[in-house]
Amino acid sequence: MEHSLTLWIVFNAFIVAMLIVDLVVFHGKEHEESIKEALIWTGVWIVQALLFGIGVYYYMGGSTALDYYTGYLIEKSLSVDNIFVFLLVFTYFKVPAKYQHKVLFWGIFGALVMRLLFIFTGVALLERFHWIIYVFGGFLVFTGIKLALEKDKEVHPEKNPVLKLVRRFIPITKSYHGSNFFIKKMGRRIATPMFVVLIVIETTDVVFALDSIPAILAITTDEFIIYSSNAFAILGLRALYFALAGVMKLFHYLHYGLSMILVFVGIKMLIADFYHIPTPWALGFVALTLIASVIASLLFPKEDEDSLPVEEIPAEE
Repeated sequence: MEHSLTLWIVFNAFIVAMLIVDLVVFHGKEHEESIKEALIWTGVWIVQALLFGIGVYYYMGGSTALDYYTGYLIEKSLSVDNIFVFLLVFTYFKVPAKYQHKVLFWGIFGALVMRLLFIFTGVALLERFHWIIYVFGGFLVFTGIKLALEKDKEVHPEKNPVLKLVRRFIPITKSYHGSNFFIKKMGRRIATPMFVVLIVIETTDVVFALDSIPAILAITTDEFIIYSSNAFAILGLRALYFALAGVMKLFHYLHYGLSMILVFVGIKMLIADFYHIPTPWALGFVALTLIASVIASLLFPKEDEDSLPVEEIPAEE
């Protein structure tokens, strides 16, 4: 479906405006974000996403609106898995709580740009090479099964190839310098551990995008609907992290629900040429799976385990 350039410009202008309001107005002064503040912002982003869906219904029709809401729910559910990784990365690098918002803000901004590129690439590939739908579908099924078999999610930043490349060419300080990504020392610019954390967050999101973009392509190939649902899901992720980071370990069955969703949308792609699973069914399956995994986590709590050991990567001065 073709959409006017004006629609793209207006939507992205709105997104940028909201990001500026978030960063400058409400987080102009560095502070540790409270759960109450995070819940309020989480609600703001969810309400905006729902209202936008109503606008899609009014201007583009009920079918397109249903695609948008289904895509949003899939992207939102898959993005929850990012929170586990954010928590591990911040723990690994011992990032002070009051600086975490800035890292997530710029990480999310970069994620929007990267996902936009992934979306247009994915749609173009499907339109030009229809057989690639089987590649995407098989990849999602494989990823879903792999996720279900994972016992504990681990992060090994020292193995990140992009980070290794950065450290070869950019000197990095041993300690944090406020929330600065770079400082000037003896006339040259030096990166801080904050920049290292940002690199890890950005490259990690690329890995998540490899799952989420093919997943929503199983619902629609409308670039604007895919991008807008992705944008609202990602933009609310920062606030959701601060709202749920402390209780994420309670939802220990959630990754099984996410794995089922990935397998489901993968199968939907694999059988698309033979049978089309209606979007309302897909929306219902995703919603019920998420609810069931959360309820199961609360009914059958996991025994407490030792806290995650904190490691440290030696940094060059």
